[in-house]
Amino acid sequence: LVEVQEEVKEEGVGQVAMRNLFSRATSSMETSSMETSSMEMVTVEKKSRKKNIRESAELELRKKQNSDNLTHPPEFIVRPRGQTVWEGKTVKLHCTVAGWPKPRVAWYKNNVLIDAKTHPDKYTVESNYNMHSLEIKNCDFLDTAQYRASSLNIKGERSCIATVVIKNEEVELEGVPVAPLDVLCHDANKDYVVVTWKQPAVEGESPILGYLIDRCEVGQHHWAQCNETPVKYARFPVTGLIEGKTYTFRVRAINRAGVSRPSRASDPVTAIDPHDRARHRAGPSAPFTGMIKFTEEDATVGVVPGEPTDLVVTEATKSYVVLAWTPPTQRGHEGVMYIVEKCIAGTDCWQRANTGIPVKSPRFALFDLAEGNTYSFRVRCFNSAGVSESSAPTAPITVGDMLDLPAAPGPAVATRNTDTSVVVSWGASKDVKHLVGYYIDHSVVGSNVWTPCNNKPVKETRFVCHGLTTGDLCVFRVKAVNAAGYSATSVESEAVVVKAAIAVSDVPIGVHLVEAARDYMVVGWKEPIVTGGADIRGYFVDYRTVKAGFIGQWRELNHKALTTTSYKAENLKENYFYQFQVRAVNMVGISEASLPSMALECKEYTLAKPGVPRCLHVLEVRNTSVVLLWEPPTFDGRSPVNGYYVDLKEAAPGEDWKGANNKATKLKYMKVNGLIAGRSYVFRVRAQNLAGVGEPSTVLGPVLALTMPGTHEIVLDVDDDGVISMIFECSKMAEGSKFVWSKNYKAMTDTSRLTIVTEGTIFNEPSLEDLGIFSCEVTNTDGVSASYNLTEAGLKHLLDISHDHKFPIIPFKTEMAMDLLEKGRVRFWTQVEKFTSDCKVEYVFNDVIVENGKKYTMNFDKNTGIIEMFMDSLMVTDEGTFTFNLIDGKAKGSTSLVLIGEVTQSVFLPGPHFVDYLDFEVTPECNVLLKATVRFYNRTSSCLFFGLQLCRKDAGMYEVKLKDDRGKDISLFNLTDAGTETLLSWFYCIQLIYYGSTAPLLWFHCISYSDRVNEPTEKDKGKYTINISDGKDGVKRVCDLSGQGRIYRARVVGGLPDVVTIQEGKSLNLTGNVWGDPTPEVSWLKNDKELVSDERYALKFENGKFASITIASVTPTDSGKYALLVKNKYGTEAGEFTVSV
Repeated sequence: LVEVQEEVKEEGVGQVAMRNLFSRATSSMETSSMETSSMEMVTVEKKSRKKNIRESAELELRKKQNSDNLTHPPEFIVRPRGQTVWEGKTVKLHCTVAGWPKPRVAWYKNNVLIDAKTHPDKYTVESNYNMHSLEIKNCDFLDTAQYRASSLNIKGERSCIATVVIKNEEVELEGVPVAPLDVLCHDANKDYVVVTWKQPAVEGESPILGYLIDRCEVGQHHWAQCNETPVKYARFPVTGLIEGKTYTFRVRAINRAGVSRPSRASDPVTAIDPHDRARHRAGPSAPFTGMIKFTEEDATVGVVPGEPTDLVVTEATKSYVVLAWTPPTQRGHEGVMYIVEKCIAGTDCWQRANTGIPVKSPRFALFDLAEGNTYSFRVRCFNSAGVSESSAPTAPITVGDMLDLPAAPGPAVATRNTDTSVVVSWGASKDVKHLVGYYIDHSVVGSNVWTPCNNKPVKETRFVCHGLTTGDLCVFRVKAVNAAGYSATSVESEAVVVKAAIAVSDVPIGVHLVEAARDYMVVGWKEPIVTGGADIRGYFVDYRTVKAGFIGQWRELNHKALTTTSYKAENLKENYFYQFQVRAVNMVGISEASLPSMALECKEYTLAKPGVPRCLHVLEVRNTSVVLLWEPPTFDGRSPVNGYYVDLKEAAPGEDWKGANNKATKLKYMKVNGLIAGRSYVFRVRAQNLAGVGEPSTVLGPVLALTMPGTHEIVLDVDDDGVISMIFECSKMAEGSKFVWSKNYKAMTDTSRLTIVTEGTIFNEPSLEDLGIFSCEVTNTDGVSASYNLTEAGLKHLLDISHDHKFPIIPFKTEMAMDLLEKGRVRFWTQVEKFTSDCKVEYVFNDVIVENGKKYTMNFDKNTGIIEMFMDSLMVTDEGTFTFNLIDGKAKGSTSLVLIGEVTQSVFLPGPHFVDYLDFEVTPECNVLLKATVRFYNRTSSCLFFGLQLCRKDAGMYEVKLKDDRGKDISLFNLTDAGTETLLSWFYCIQLIYYGSTAPLLWFHCISYSDRVNEPTEKDKGKYTINISDGKDGVKRVCDLSGQGRIYRARVVGGLPDVVTIQEGKSLNLTGNVWGDPTPEVSWLKNDKELVSDERYALKFENGKFASITIASVTPTDSGKYALLVKNKYGTEAGEFTVSV
């Protein structure tokens, strides 16, 4: 039986697939076939009614015996999509087809079968598993068509259509017109041809001013322009051709922006007499008989030809006039040539028009005629024997256009068609002569940019505009064209949205038995794959009886549309067989009936095990997974259902069922993982109760494991206000499509937890009650759906982000710190990590906002994020909390520094220090005064330390030290080398004056000149000269420093503060500058105990000048007195400072 079915299947597929391929051969051989068939014997078998009933019953029996029958008609899982591409590109159409037996797919172009084997350079057809493709190479205008994929097996045939539009690539040239189309040659003669073309769809940024015609001899590559002045008409007579040569022609359009690219070249045409061309095409009139006849020479040789006849004006435009006539009958064997003459109407002055080259053809075009003037024309012919009489002159004709522009077409009417196309219709132009066709343009509302919909003019008054963008709001207009040019555009259509038109839905699928009893049966089905762009409003169920091979009439079961996908048919007869079919209804109407179910028996369900699960369907189809959902069985058996098992297998012969779950699930959904992309699967579900596992459900599928292009997943988002929402995007919305949200695959009825908006849901008050799987399905689409599993950890993370968005905090790179500067100044500072230009700062001391003034100086550098506040000095009254408050929109930030307690006393009571360092002043009496300004216990006083009458013995380095138990300070004054050069040039004698100081614990020390050359280098070697002059006399002294040694005592010359206040957990890094020769030894002390470099303290001494200490992550135990101790053979010094954590 299987072998017979396979044979029938193969024969049927082959017959249908090749039916159109051999249609031409069949029609051409019809006559011979009829003659042959008349000779054959035809046998007709008449079946009896009894035999027919028996064969039908056997067929139904075979169907019932196959319990796991996967046979079903073809079904397009992925439909071929229409495309719009540029000329010369390659187009590939794809589709995926399911069905069993495996369908055969054939491709058609405008309902004509495509034979890829006959045209391998143009088409390539591939079929791999269930995926089929058609590749169209090197596309041109002729490839614009409707392509149909036809899928066929023994269960039926399905088709899908995709429209391919090929656009002219010249549109890419900005401003200039597109190249003209369809260049053709007409009325070719010995030296004359008429070239015609079609105007392009796009004129460019300005109207077309005219056309230029080029010609090229076949075999050459040089194009010569035929007309100097652009012609407005799409028709031009080319003269001056050389008899016997073959030419091709092309046309270029011109507007104010420039010249277009040339059109495609015309077919080659030979300049030859039409009679000779006809004679060449006809060939020899009779076969050669072997006999040659000799005749006498024709007596017409050397005879003057007769006059031409039938002279008429065939074309008249502003640019040229074309004459045509009939050659004379008496012209001799040598042929004739023609002379064309013109005359202004009302005069008798005839002028020769072809003064350059004689005319060989009975056609001639006259150019350079004055527009508006009236002319008459006549023709004479001549040969070697003489010139003929003139022909009869033409009637007077006025130079001007004989062909008017077409009238504007009627208003355009646009109607929706598909997601990427719109049907446009319009009224035909009235009283138009020689109409070439119509061009259709479209524009997206608000853009003011018009784009052509067709590259070639169409003569019908209806056109389908393809290649549009789904969802765009477009308007359309139409213009007519003939040889004279373009008409005015029609009235624009009303705006229309590019969306699929609403239509009747497809038929429901998968009609099956859900439950049966003695007098009723419950049947179920699946909704149509394509709903026609509108929601399914209900279903109608029909039934018929099947008994002993007799099939009854279909009868309606319900008169009111059902809203569910199952129905209980009551008042049936026990042990009878019935068939059911279902129709779907939407707002457009009622669909065709579904395929009938198999014959189902009405009998009592008495099993202890549960019935079959029903309403199987899938969501979220991806490359490696699919979500399967089902409804519980109508009949639970003797105990309630306590679980389900899901089985699957590949939709191919020989595959075995395998379980997706080893342990029964109590849920009515399951995500099946581990699928292989590109393969088709079938699924079934079995219910379980205490009595065992019931029968499997109706098989669902095949389902292709493939993520559709443009598929999106659900995204969780937290906005700037901290609102948590779920967003799902769909790019394939159709008319009436809606987002249907569910939780754990059940409709959400509790709106207190969530607010559902167009493309998402908003959590009102997120909590643990919201945990679960949230899914979204888009109606009126090809199963667009997605889900998101919200876990406890994910919810906690979202709540943290929400809190940060509701109450944003400005981050700091460093907390507030304090630096002590020269002369007792204090700097409070911090650095902000992230902020905007609108960020503002409040400077607060002890909860009181302070302003920029004498005591406080503020600065906020928004390039670096550093915030500073300066104070000239700190008093005891400044003890307290200093705070920087930052406000940046909703974001806030704050950092503080507390200066309270004994640790901070040293900050408020700094040790003695110099406000102004030691310097000199020259009095009018030529005395040199050395003075400085010092500060003790927040009191400032000016002190004069020396009064000098400058002389040579006074040269040297002067040093003043201030010291008490709180600290010390040093001021140096250099009266050596360059330091005294200026003074010595002014004074010859310096008087020494001493001023006492009342400052306690103060002394001074004079150091000789030779003790103070700071860090000499090789550059400092040489002779030094000092000139002392009083304006009249002078003295000169020289000092040679070319190598003698110097003594440099070890010193700490700077870099260390007096007090360091630092926050716990921060890192402390201090560097002191060291001086001395030989290089001093360096050590660090804490509370008079020497420190050792280890993991806690990093002690470094670099380049003999820089000593540093680093303490990582300070603690309160790091507070104390520290000292940098330097020592060499000339002395020892310590730089002390206090650290407060």
